Amino acid sequence: MADHRDETRAAYDGVVELYASLFADRLETRPLTRAVLGAFAELVRGTGNPRTADVGCGPGHLTSLLHGLGLDAFGIDLSPAMVAHARRAHPELRFDEARMEALPVADRALGGVLSHYSMIHTPPAELPALLTEQVRVLAPGGLLLVSFFATDGLEPVRFDHKVAPAYSWPVDRFAALLAGAGLVPFARLVHDPASERGFLDAHLLARAGTTTP
Repeated sequence: MADHRDETRAAYDGVVELYASLFADRLETRPLTRAVLGAFAELVRGTGNPRTADVGCGPGHLTSLLHGLGLDAFGIDLSPAMVAHARRAHPELRFDEARMEALPVADRALGGVLSHYSMIHTPPAELPALLTEQVRVLAPGGLLLVSFFATDGLEPVRFDHKVAPAYSWPVDRFAALLAGAGLVPFARLVHDPASERGFLDAHLLARAGTTTP
């Protein structure tokens, strides 16, 4: 049976140009998302370590945004076609092909990690290990901003995303996973959906503790 990561990679490889065109200017109509990204960048700058990974960077539009907000940002994505597009679109920035479960980053090296809807394809049972990897690369006091589709229910909900199967999460359950991975969730923004799916859009900010594993 094919690994879900292989299926997701192949799916995104096949929609690079369409995906990039759809998301190129999307933040112009999403003031709340822009606001939380701006707050994240400011908080990361405040740690004194601006080095930030955009994990699941896709075509690199948010990596470029973070760079413009004063962060030493680089992108990581599972899809080689996405990475190639990002390198062409933003030749001044670094983009690497890698899995979120095995980031090519040293322990405690980063002031920030952005995961913008990039964990949504991970089955619930595998999400704790993925979060542990994000914690590994964060310096003490470093910030994680994770965005995802939220549900009002009590359990994660699998749905047919337009690219690959995905999951929406109860916000409290996701925050508990962050805490279980060794992070301290301290802010959340949950707002009405901007799509026909009807899920809420959720953004959680968490800080790595001073005794990050």
